[in-house]
Amino acid sequence: MTTLSVSKDSSSSREPAPKLTADISYQLDFDRFFEHLVDVTLNFTADTASPRLWLPAWIPGSYLMREFARNITAVYYRIENEEGKEHSDDSSFKQRAQKIDKNTWQLPQVEAGQLLSVHYEVYCYDLSVRTAYVDQQRLYGNFTSLALAVEGQEKKPVQVSLIVPATFLAEQNLATDDDGDITLACGLEATHLSVDSQDGHGKHSYSLQADSYYELIDHPFEIAAQTSFNFIVQDEMHQALSHRFFISGKHNANMGRLQQDVTQICQAYVSWLGDAPFDDYTFMTYASGQDYGGLEHINSTSLITPRRDLPSIDEPKIPSSDYQRFLGLCSHEYFHSWWVKTVRPDVMLDVDLRKEAFTPLLWVFEGFTSYIDDFMLQASGVIDKASYLKLLAEQINRYYQTDGRTHQSVAESSFDAWIKLYRSDENTGNAGISYYNKGALVALCLDLTLQQKSAGRYRLFDVVKAFYTQAKQNDNKRIGISSADIGTVISQFMPIADWEDFEQRYVNGVEELPLERLLTKNGITIHEDVKETADKKIPWGIRCTETPAGLKVNRVKRGSVAAKAGISAHDVIIAIDGIKADNKQLTALSNAQHKITCYLFRRDELVCVSVLPSVAMQAQDTVEKAFPHKVNLRLAKTESSQEQDDASQQAVLAWQAWLDGMKRYQK
Repeated sequence: MTTLSVSKDSSSSREPAPKLTADISYQLDFDRFFEHLVDVTLNFTADTASPRLWLPAWIPGSYLMREFARNITAVYYRIENEEGKEHSDDSSFKQRAQKIDKNTWQLPQVEAGQLLSVHYEVYCYDLSVRTAYVDQQRLYGNFTSLALAVEGQEKKPVQVSLIVPATFLAEQNLATDDDGDITLACGLEATHLSVDSQDGHGKHSYSLQADSYYELIDHPFEIAAQTSFNFIVQDEMHQALSHRFFISGKHNANMGRLQQDVTQICQAYVSWLGDAPFDDYTFMTYASGQDYGGLEHINSTSLITPRRDLPSIDEPKIPSSDYQRFLGLCSHEYFHSWWVKTVRPDVMLDVDLRKEAFTPLLWVFEGFTSYIDDFMLQASGVIDKASYLKLLAEQINRYYQTDGRTHQSVAESSFDAWIKLYRSDENTGNAGISYYNKGALVALCLDLTLQQKSAGRYRLFDVVKAFYTQAKQNDNKRIGISSADIGTVISQFMPIADWEDFEQRYVNGVEELPLERLLTKNGITIHEDVKETADKKIPWGIRCTETPAGLKVNRVKRGSVAAKAGISAHDVIIAIDGIKADNKQLTALSNAQHKITCYLFRRDELVCVSVLPSVAMQAQDTVEKAFPHKVNLRLAKTESSQEQDDASQQAVLAWQAWLDGMKRYQK
């Protein structure tokens, strides 16, 4: 039979936290899980007349107005009588709250000092790490989607009860072949109780406590059938940091191999940074068909991954590319505990989640992380150097294939995240660049520049550690930093004039990154993949999807053959030179010397255009040669000691200094 358990309780070896006196309580009842609905009851005492309740519009770590309030149907409330008499059912919630803006409700006819009960339902059917998802297989949620905040009381302690009906356990028994535990995974400590109900079926309750609303919303939870393992990481004072790793969803992951690899990665981070901003850490993973993503929290992360990315039973010593991707995701979100949750942009130190928080520094936080996450895979020994260089080459190729890098700086990309990065369209690649992608390569260039300017004494890793050290000295163990702070700290490790020049060129400007020069100087040879460059060159400058109706145009490069002929995104090309259009024909005619007639549908209208490939291709060739479609990276070759000259010796020493540089932190 399926049983219930909790991921974390008072049996933990570390000293239990003192019990809080909760001023605000939430009860989340999952009885209507078949309908993807959660019934929430909020109890609190009003400290003002006509109090207000609000819900975040976005969740930290994902910079888009998600408008979570759209999933709340209506909000009702009642004023409890002074005798504290409890009402028998929800029918007593007669008074309807007044909505005063998109995510705020006001409770009229309420006086200060009155005890209130508020009830509302939340629709939860978004299979992502940002919101909430409820069905017969899993109960998952972020409190940014589920818990209305009491305005003015956000810093008061809160208590949450998660009510799981026995019917949910029964569904789990029907859905799974093997016996297993229904487990709560959450970064907060929990207690579990079995509760009798009037219908005789019984319910189970998990109780959580948080110091404030803001702490609560930094702790997602999942209740589901989950496989798991525990492991320990030691800090520089030899204190044990407990870690838990949970996977829900259907999968056949090699849990032993995963435990070994994730332990190595986590230990590498703690060895570098000395300690952690948490006493324990929880990985929460959902294995799906093709969904992918992660979101950071102070002592946990919520991940969703294609099940094929998990390690197989016969996973090779060097992880497969799919498994490397998952390990990179784990590495990325784990590092965010230090570098986003602890050290963060100044505008996000005490942020209002009802409006955007604009900053030019997302390239620092997501870009640094996107460079360091894969670097730490090889630094920890989980992948070899050749595998790491392949991952780095993929970042470089993505950068070269994005024409928008010449139009938008990485600082501008950061600032515009709220309106551009998560709202990509057919023009995105032409007009902009990702602060993840270019940010990672700016971080690479800064790392190698720091190493060069300091004669090998300092790295980007020293900059990160300096900020983390500053954060630990503050009472709240956090720090918010500005662009000026970046310069101040970097100037401790290299001349300020060099940083200002770097910032002007590559951060605030759109000058091409000096990737080839810096990598070559550090013992890495860059090889243009001529075959891939030729095969992957976009015919006529368009990216198409082959459909039964013809070639659907997804994107048109600016200044390309197609653009000059008048072909646009969303067109469907039905015939090329009188023949039904397909990818083979398009590729075959990519360098044609004669005028080509194309018929296409734009919406429901037939359009005829003339294409002149040879004329425009001559102008494109110089650009393609300067920035190839694809490159490969390799370590400088080592010769036998007799034949090895000084140059090759220096090249080997250079890449060793770069790639093996983390060993000095792992004493």
